[in-house]
Amino acid sequence: IDQIEQHQCDVVICVGQAGGRAEISLERIAINIDDARIPDNRGQQPIDVPVAEDGPAAYFSTLPIKAIVHHLRQCGIPAHVSNTAGTYVCNHVFYGLMHYAAQHKKLHSAGFIHIPYLPQQAVAHADAPSMALDTLVTALKETIEICIQQGADLHLSDGRLD
Repeated sequence: IDQIEQHQCDVVICVGQAGGRAEISLERIAINIDDARIPDNRGQQPIDVPVAEDGPAAYFSTLPIKAIVHHLRQCGIPAHVSNTAGTYVCNHVFYGLMHYAAQHKKLHSAGFIHIPYLPQQAVAHADAPSMALDTLVTALKETIEICIQQGADLHLSDGRLD
């Protein structure tokens, strides 16, 4: 949050890794619940705890997620709209960002993207999909460009539960 305010950001995109996913996942919805099946890196394991006591049940991404997916696919990069960021750390970050954005209207758009494992990570996980680092970097750069250029999102059918 300090960095957002310090740099007076118009667009904020948080990125997390979702091992097991083969595509760039543009998250649509952040929900107001932490429900961790395993402890996080700090050993915390909240169960059925709201991310924000005073927050609504959910927030929608304000990124042009379908336009991004459409553009990434045109660039030959696998991507899709995901209708759940889960209930673990990534959802917590996503919800926190959107809760902040709802209170600070100067933030034009905000959202969350899940990326696959890198190939060197996937080798430690049998049959796990991966994506090359240069492809991930290109995808994120293209995403930023679409966020800057795109007005309203595209009206296309897309989305799944991951």
